[in-house]
Amino acid sequence: MIADDLVIFAKVVELNGFTAAARVLGVPKVRVSRSVAALEQELGARLLERTTRRIALTDAGRAVLAHGQRIALEAESARTALLPLVAGAALRVSVDQGYGRLLVAPLIPRFLERFPEVALRLVTAGDEASGGFDVEVRSDGRLSEGEVSSSLGSPPMILCAAPAYLADKPSPQSPSDLGAHALLWSTREASPALRLSKDGGVVAVPCVPRLTSEDPAALHAAVAAGLGIGVLPEFLCRNGLALRRLVQVLPGWEVTDTVDLQAVSPAERAEAPAVRRFVDFLGAHIVPVLAGRTIP
Repeated sequence: MIADDLVIFAKVVELNGFTAAARVLGVPKVRVSRSVAALEQELGARLLERTTRRIALTDAGRAVLAHGQRIALEAESARTALLPLVAGAALRVSVDQGYGRLLVAPLIPRFLERFPEVALRLVTAGDEASGGFDVEVRSDGRLSEGEVSSSLGSPPMILCAAPAYLADKPSPQSPSDLGAHALLWSTREASPALRLSKDGGVVAVPCVPRLTSEDPAALHAAVAAGLGIGVLPEFLCRNGLALRRLVQVLPGWEVTDTVDLQAVSPAERAEAPAVRRFVDFLGAHIVPVLAGRTIP
C-alpha cells in the first residue's frame, strides 16, 4: 500500500538510513529498500539520492516527505493510544536552560496530572551524572547515530527593542541600519550575519553582536533592560509587545534563521509507551504555543 510505503520512506529520512529505519520498524532492511523503490515507481519520481555514507532528498522527495510524516504521526498516535501505561513507568526527560526551561518545564505538572502512572525525572541537558535520558528536547540540531527525533515546531523570530533604547537612537528603517545598533541574538557563526527576508528577497547584514546566548530568556532580559535590539522568539515577546514594554523593529521583515525544536530519544526507547505519551503531549501543547494559540 502506498500509505505504508510513505511511512517507511519518512522513517528512512528521519533516521538518515535504511538500516536504522529497518531496526526501528522491526523489518528486514530489504523490505525497507523495496518499499522505497516501490513508492518511487508508483509516483514516477526518484525521492532519494543514495551514497555509501548518506542519503539526500530530491526535490520530489521533499514534496512527498510531509505526507509520509503526517501519516506516520497519525499511525503512531493511534498506536500509542492503545498501549497500556504500567504504573510506576520511569521517564527521564532532559531539558536545556533555554527553550527546554521555557517551554517544557511548565508542562510537566500537567503531564503528570494527565498520566499519574508515570514517575518522571527532570534533568539538565549535559549532566553526565543523570544516567542518560528517554527524551531530550534540543534546539541545536544535534542528532547522533542511534537516536530518533520528532519535530516540536520552529518559533518565529522577530526583532525587538525596549522603547528606552530606541529613544536614544533612531529606529532602523531598513536592514542596513542595523549595523549602527547593538544586536543581541543566538549565533554560533565566527563572522555572524543576520539574514532577513521580504517579498521573496533575502539580505544578510554583517553584525558584531553585543551579546550572544543560547538562552532566549537571557537575551529577552537584556533587551528589556534597553541594551540593544534582540532577535527573539515571538512567543517570548507577546506580553512585552502588548504592554508596550517592547517595540517590534522592522516588522515588515522576517528573520530567516529559525530554531527547530526536536524531541530526541534513543531508538531503542522511542516506542516505549511512556516516551510516546510524553512526546505526543509535547507536540500537542508546544506547537500551538508557538503559533499563538492557547491549549486549555
